[in-house]
Amino acid sequence: MEEKDLLQEEESSIITFVDENGEEVAFEYLDCIEYQGKEYLCLLPADEESSEIVILEIEPVDEENENYLAVEDEAVLEGVYAIFKEHFKDILQFED
Repeated sequence: MEEKDLLQEEESSIITFVDENGEEVAFEYLDCIEYQGKEYLCLLPADEESSEIVILEIEPVDEENENYLAVEDEAVLEGVYAIFKEHFKDILQFED
């Protein structure tokens, strides 16, 4: 892979959201997981030293737009996280 392609790939993995205070928050895209008929984004805060992933539910608005919702249900979080761990078991180390 050429350096230019690698740079574009790295840049495309950063997603920026506007929070409830109107401030931009950047995340590194890790995975999109389907669980119980819904899709969830797995993200890592881009400008923090945290290794805790953020899981957001994707809520389609129309064909071009979607909302991203915080997941409150612990069972859903655990289910999505279990799939995420399975996808990355050979790449990342997880603390249980």
